[in-house]
Amino acid sequence: MSNKTLFIDRDGIINIDHGYTYKIGSFEFMPGIFDLLSLFQSKGYQIFIITNQSGIGRGYYTLDDFEKLTDWMIKELKQKGIFIEKVFYCPHSPEEKCSCRKPNIGMVEQALEEFDIDLKHSWMIGDKQSDIDLAHHAHIANCIAIGDRVIQNATLKFRTVQECADYLQENQGKII
Repeated sequence: MSNKTLFIDRDGIINIDHGYTYKIGSFEFMPGIFDLLSLFQSKGYQIFIITNQSGIGRGYYTLDDFEKLTDWMIKELKQKGIFIEKVFYCPHSPEEKCSCRKPNIGMVEQALEEFDIDLKHSWMIGDKQSDIDLAHHAHIANCIAIGDRVIQNATLKFRTVQECADYLQENQGKII
């Protein structure tokens, strides 16, 4: 049986986006993210982080820096009872024209190869048009845009992660 899945962006959704975040000391969890992830997890969703990390390709930080921060983040989430199935990342700069950089679907294809995923009952949450475009290109049924950017074609749109978590908590039927 295929699993319903939450694909979620990192910078700007899981953490406050300070631009090229790669140090534990500058990583701040977004208000409401624990509530949001816990809600999806309680509804039986497996959770994958899907993140563009062009700072690696641009030489701003190393893969090792990214992995250290990711390990720390996963541990912090686990302490809150939130289990992340896997983190998929694109280390390339936009100029490299790779197949994994959002809105391309390479990271979703990787997830589909490794895990049993039901895209018809899955969600993508992001703060950029590329996140929402990825959802459409990969045939992820539902997508949520969060933030102040003008974003087209999202299933739901919220200003903040906390607003999204509160709405879905009150309207849990939307994510069953």
